[in-house]
Amino acid sequence: MAIVTVDGLCKQYPGATAPAVHDVTFTVADREFMVLLGPSGCGKSTVLRMIAGLEPVTSGTVSIEGKVVNHVPAKARDIAMVFQSYALYPHMTVYGNLAFGLSRRDIERSEVARRVHAAAGKLELTELLQRKPHALSGGQRQRVAVGRAIVRDPKVFLFDEPLSNLDAALRVSTRNELIKQQREIGTTSIYVTHDQVEAMTMGDRICIMNQGKVVQIGRPLEVYRNPADTFVARFLGNPPMNLLHGRIEQRDGRMVAQLAGGSLALPMRTASALSRYIGADVIVGVRPEDLYEIVPPGDPAQFARLPARVEAVEPLGAETLVMVSLEGSDAELVARVGRDTALRRGDRLDLALDTAAIHLFDPATTIAIA
Repeated sequence: MAIVTVDGLCKQYPGATAPAVHDVTFTVADREFMVLLGPSGCGKSTVLRMIAGLEPVTSGTVSIEGKVVNHVPAKARDIAMVFQSYALYPHMTVYGNLAFGLSRRDIERSEVARRVHAAAGKLELTELLQRKPHALSGGQRQRVAVGRAIVRDPKVFLFDEPLSNLDAALRVSTRNELIKQQREIGTTSIYVTHDQVEAMTMGDRICIMNQGKVVQIGRPLEVYRNPADTFVARFLGNPPMNLLHGRIEQRDGRMVAQLAGGSLALPMRTASALSRYIGADVIVGVRPEDLYEIVPPGDPAQFARLPARVEAVEPLGAETLVMVSLEGSDAELVARVGRDTALRRGDRLDLALDTAAIHLFDPATTIAIA
């Protein structure tokens, strides 16, 4: 079993005023695919390099199978890492690149050949074994880089944005290939990316980082549906969640969020959590897919109507994004509506909002109100 535990991990570079990584803690279960997600510069690659042994740890511990490996050399940690750059040897064939790491470990030639051909078969590289890297496409080179990690049969795979150099179409196909390989091989894996689509589609769980800290850990849809704060709410989702300023009031025993453009009767489940916010400001969040041009079938009382004016329409083929401004307010929202909408710039409508899908955040801490 390869369980990776990171406990209170910190990294402070000499001369820096703030740590690059601060008190990062998480556990990756055996055979789990964990994704470290966050914007550029948030510290996710630094965490990965400390796990790999390529970066010294300032404080905290990295454990593999229950053994602290802080002072274990990288080559002795039984970890394989795939980098953003393919780092293939240009003078070697695909076979040579796949076999190189095994040959240096004094593994018998017949075993090297067995492992190389097995990995090549899984990654559809068998017919390319005698080619050199310059004769391969970007996706094929990336598969060779992954194959070089697979043949080592390590305890843990580490991926540092391995698909970022590929074009959009190739990124999708290679991503699907990586998912397939991980499911088949089942090796514990940690994958770093700033791409939320990669994170949502590949990870068993996502660890979202910001400014060197862990913000939230959970299953992809769990994190999407229940963001811990406004950063996660805006970072996950394209277009991101709409955030509006509101004030909590109590009317006839019901909690209401008063917006500049109207009022929203909040679900009864929120009453106890909002009691201390009566008369106070909150941030109201709603995702674009929870705004409607026409109230869908169901309980009409679940939907609030907000008078709005269309500012822009962006047809995307399968769907259409509509930017609207609320009447009596400078607040703007993005709604994801059907592809057959007839809305045009300047049109007025009563935008339907699903009150059951509202998210509320504390404006001082930006943390979600349960």
